[in-house]
Amino acid sequence: MGSRKRETSRKRKEQKSDDLLIVKLNKSNIAPRKMRLVANQIKNLNVQQAINVLRFSKKSAAQSLEKLVRSAVANWREKNKEKDVEKFDIKIKEVRVDGGTILKRIKPAPQGRAHRIRKRSNHVTLVLNVNSIESND
Repeated sequence: MGSRKRETSRKRKEQKSDDLLIVKLNKSNIAPRKMRLVANQIKNLNVQQAINVLRFSKKSAAQSLEKLVRSAVANWREKNKEKDVEKFDIKIKEVRVDGGTILKRIKPAPQGRAHRIRKRSNHVTLVLNVNSIESND
C-alpha cells in the first residue's frame, strides 16, 4: 500500500471512531460564501454556545446551521440512549462549507443582450468531537 493511501486510510479510521460524529447538510440554497461567514463563528465552540450564537444571529444561514447542530446532537442522543448527555462535552471540531450545484439562469438585458444569474447552493459538513467529562468526586 502506498503512503498516500495509508495516510487517507488512517484519517478515515480516526473519523469513524466513537468520539467523532459527522453530520452533513446537502443542497442548502444559500450561497457558500454567505454560509461560511456564519460557519466560521461556531468553529471550536461547545454545542450549547454554538446554538446560542446561531439563535441570535441575524443571518439567514444561521437558521439552517442551528437546525443542523440540533439534529447532530439529537442523533448522538438517539445512538447513545444509555449515556447521560450532561456527562459529555460535545464540541464542534470542524465545519466545512463546500460549493454545491449552481442553477444557471439568464436575465434579459437591454439591446438584445443577456446577463447570467448563478444561483449557488452549498454542502455543509459538521464534525463534532464528543468527550466524556471526568468528575473528581
